[in-house]
Amino acid sequence: MPTTTRPVLRFAPSPNGPLHLGHALSALTGWAMAQRLGGRFLVRIEDIDLERSSEAHIEGIFRDLAWLGVPWEEPVLRQSQHLGRYAAAAARLADLGLLYPCFASRREIAEASAAQGTPHDPDGAPLYPGLRRTMPAEEAAARRRAGEPYVMRLDMGRALVLAAERLGGAPLDFTELGDGDTSRRIPCDPVRWGDVVIQRKDVPTSYHLSVVVDDACQGITHVTRGRDLYPATDIHRLLQVLLGLPAPIYAHHRLIVDEAGRKLAKSARDTSLAELRAAGATVADIRRMIGLA
Repeated sequence: MPTTTRPVLRFAPSPNGPLHLGHALSALTGWAMAQRLGGRFLVRIEDIDLERSSEAHIEGIFRDLAWLGVPWEEPVLRQSQHLGRYAAAAARLADLGLLYPCFASRREIAEASAAQGTPHDPDGAPLYPGLRRTMPAEEAAARRRAGEPYVMRLDMGRALVLAAERLGGAPLDFTELGDGDTSRRIPCDPVRWGDVVIQRKDVPTSYHLSVVVDDACQGITHVTRGRDLYPATDIHRLLQVLLGLPAPIYAHHRLIVDEAGRKLAKSARDTSLAELRAAGATVADIRRMIGLA
């Protein structure tokens, strides 16, 4: 893993749609912090969603960043080119006895969760109700050989026990950077995520695993991202402890929302930076729209 005496920050979009105002805030916030700290600024393309990612969107990301006046270092890391790295990290977790295969469909999980009255995770998805968590190894192996799709989940109970041992009594928490570069320690609560998916059905990784591995491999010291990802830090810190990886300092910035208070999203086809640029908007206009004027 890289070692550095300079802070290292990154902007890590997923190329499954064009960038919008929320991305502009994230990129400009990260770049401004890198400048303030005298650090480096990287771009990472988080394209593990192979079906939805596209080269056109990747090229659009670079055009938008250049237009915003946000420079970055080369080379740009693309997650789709490092699947073996994530598979190796998952194998380490499996060797620790922390992963198990889950063959349940989303419908089965939703129905079982509703029947058991289990809560939802911070993303709003039904909390995994532990369906067949203790499936015999022989049955799981047979279903794998039969080609039945499955994900690999983290056994949260076992993971927390091991993490506590490795922390030696210290709390599982993270450093959150606030206004004026003040910081505070935030306790983590991974239990609210349940047995999270570590490897998806289509790729040997997940967002949580990939981002933790990449932050360590790239020597990221400060992670700037939206407050919608604040709860995900629970899982990221847990994985960092389990894998013996360093913990960055986090800074979760405000979100850009519409008049109804809804966070802007590519999936909702909110107005993109490219569309705003084509309509005559300037960088100064964008900065004003996101409250950075």
